[in-house]
Amino acid sequence: MRAAENCNGSGDCRKNQVMGGTMCPSFMATGDEKNSTRARANSLREILTNNPGDNPFDSKELFEVLDNCLMCKACKSECPSSVDVAKMKMEFLQHYYDFHGIPLRTRLIAYLPVFHKLGAAVPGIFNFVVKNKFTSAWIKRIIRFAPQRQIPPLSGQRFSKLIKTYIHNMQPEKKRGKIYVLKDEFTHYLDTDIGIAAIRFFTQLGYEVVIPKTNESARTWLSKGLIRTAKKIINKNIRSLKDIVSEETPLVGIEPSAILGFRDEYPDLAASDLKPAAMKLAQHAYLFEEIFAREIEAGKITKDDFTSDQLRIKFHGHCQQKAIAGTDATKKTLSFPENYEVEEIPSGCCGMAGSFGYEKEHYDLAMKIGEMVLFPDIRKSTPETVIVASGTSCRCHIKDGTNTNALHPAEVMLKALKKP
Repeated sequence: MRAAENCNGSGDCRKNQVMGGTMCPSFMATGDEKNSTRARANSLREILTNNPGDNPFDSKELFEVLDNCLMCKACKSECPSSVDVAKMKMEFLQHYYDFHGIPLRTRLIAYLPVFHKLGAAVPGIFNFVVKNKFTSAWIKRIIRFAPQRQIPPLSGQRFSKLIKTYIHNMQPEKKRGKIYVLKDEFTHYLDTDIGIAAIRFFTQLGYEVVIPKTNESARTWLSKGLIRTAKKIINKNIRSLKDIVSEETPLVGIEPSAILGFRDEYPDLAASDLKPAAMKLAQHAYLFEEIFAREIEAGKITKDDFTSDQLRIKFHGHCQQKAIAGTDATKKTLSFPENYEVEEIPSGCCGMAGSFGYEKEHYDLAMKIGEMVLFPDIRKSTPETVIVASGTSCRCHIKDGTNTNALHPAEVMLKALKKP
């Protein structure tokens, strides 16, 4: 209630794509006031204050108002009152599901890391099922995914097995530093090649890389409003990392939505006795690009390590990265090789937002958001231009919308290293 009351009705959320920024993607695409941050905050305030029933969270009207919120977090940074509708939506959904029960699709998406872990035991079978047009169509129909979408397959090789080989064989003799790389659930099961690229990149630069034992990041549970389960995972991760992560040994993440949870939701959801540890983790949790930029500033990495070849890059910033961390470190990283020309696409949120763009009722809106700036900008790029996006859902949306394979910054920077 108090969080909703922060909205002062200024209307900064009523932006269009010409004005720039990310808040609010669903309003930008539709122009409908009900999809603005202001409307959601005011609806929350009104229903929680004046609902005649015993349970103000048992409101289908409020569910519908919040349904088109992509939880991009832009309101957290772009709203002058910092009205964090994404956080309020998470809490509302937990209460709403307590009363109405958790829908099948919501449960399946939240527990995706568990299903991926099971599927990784028989990846061939799992991938056949999600790729085969008959079985995949059946799955999408049952869970109400858009038929136009492709269900992401598992990586051919498991990250946990590969990292033992790479880390054992590639650790440098002379070390520039030590980092902990987060084995998030997206890198572990879906983007193994990107995870290995990040490890190879840091080890070739002379850093000792350690993969700490952690649970899932809790991002899928948070995204679907299952806060109680997320809180259990978060506290386990804090206990696992609190004694090893520090300024000298930072935690580095590959998937923005996973690592940025340590700076956003973790301090809020940590148990009272773990609050100080959560705050410390938040200070030393970095995106791949942020730790690289930090090491440049410390003088540990120089341009001598990188190619002098020319490359033109366009990159799309992850929406939660824009809200919580910013994209300056990404620009600094990608432009560090002396002849790399980098341009940030002024795209706001891509429109996929985790599972949002996969869901049948949200597919058209997700594509409309992509078509505002991101997709046209990519289509008009030259064939030689490399498209970069750090978020896994962003890369999936770009592929579906433009048939372009976007790369993660780690992949680009590994290729930029001079051969040893």
